[in-house]
Amino acid sequence: MYTEKDMVRIAKRENNAKRSYLVVNQLQGKHIPVKPSDAFAMFDALAEQIKDIYSGERLLLIGFAETATAIGASVAGKLQTLYMQTTREIIPDAEYLFFSEEHSHATEQKLVKNDLDEVSESIDRIIFVEDEVTTGKTILNIIDILKKQYPQIQKYAVASILNGMNEEALQRYGENEIDLHFLVKTNHESYAEIADTYECDGKYVCAAPNSEDMKDEISYLEAHSYLNARRLVDIEAYLNANKVLWETIRNKIDFALYRRILVLGTEEFMYPALFVARELEESGKEVRCHSTTRSPIAVSKAETYPLHTRYELKSLYDGDRTTFIYEIGNYDCTIILTDSVSEDRQGLDSLLGALRMNGNRKIYVVRWCQK
Repeated sequence: MYTEKDMVRIAKRENNAKRSYLVVNQLQGKHIPVKPSDAFAMFDALAEQIKDIYSGERLLLIGFAETATAIGASVAGKLQTLYMQTTREIIPDAEYLFFSEEHSHATEQKLVKNDLDEVSESIDRIIFVEDEVTTGKTILNIIDILKKQYPQIQKYAVASILNGMNEEALQRYGENEIDLHFLVKTNHESYAEIADTYECDGKYVCAAPNSEDMKDEISYLEAHSYLNARRLVDIEAYLNANKVLWETIRNKIDFALYRRILVLGTEEFMYPALFVARELEESGKEVRCHSTTRSPIAVSKAETYPLHTRYELKSLYDGDRTTFIYEIGNYDCTIILTDSVSEDRQGLDSLLGALRMNGNRKIYVVRWCQK
């Protein structure tokens, strides 16, 4: 049984007039480094809540980018369903359904319409998977769009780690016959006040590019079992592809040389990093996992505040986009796991620079891609 104390840490949003605070889940593997087993235990607990309820229905699970992509894939794996995630990236040869994400600093979300068109006649219910549902307005927006586009799909549900909806929002979902499942009910009334008690006096670093004289300690690898969860995937095929990814990494890196290992995902690309990190942990290594993010969160020196150091990076996917990484530690080796195909080196070099600032010397850059 999880409690609010187990998960919830309140942080301050930066330059966001819509909502001054951010709920940071310390078990999620996004902003705060986490033991992968702890993240998957939480994901599994959510899956347990719903695995038998819809056993007679053909389901499509949709995970929300960025922060719920790993949760969605993991829950879909337990339920053995079709799966896809929302995205803010550009997908080749895709048509989209667009909607806006309330409170976010980056509001544009989309689903690949081509893929939904293909399966709309063969699914009974869509379940949205989120890390946190606050008002539920974002999901209601996309459900309204989907009902108009696909009137044959009338059943919807939402599964989230946290639910902070008030009575009015809960009633609205009940009236629309949208089921809600969650691990912990939260009350946001005090969150803004808590956030305001902290000074934004943490360490802010604009990561310098990687030093040329350290290149011999950086290894570049490719794995070719790639499936893109921004497109519709059969979850069993996706999990098998992740297993092949892990086997490729294990065969190319001599992990006997390292005890403490960091695995980093990139933005929406979270699940494969956590998957590989869990395999390493199960092999007996001390492992932590988190990922880069678009979220500009303020940092503070206060011990009770969740984030203390922020590194400003360029995105591995788009050199014109700013991203961030928080709380980098020092490890025997680091694995950067990405599916970026960009040839622009700015993002990778800034991330390498941030890792170097913390004494991380042996770094493997693993790109999961098509042959």
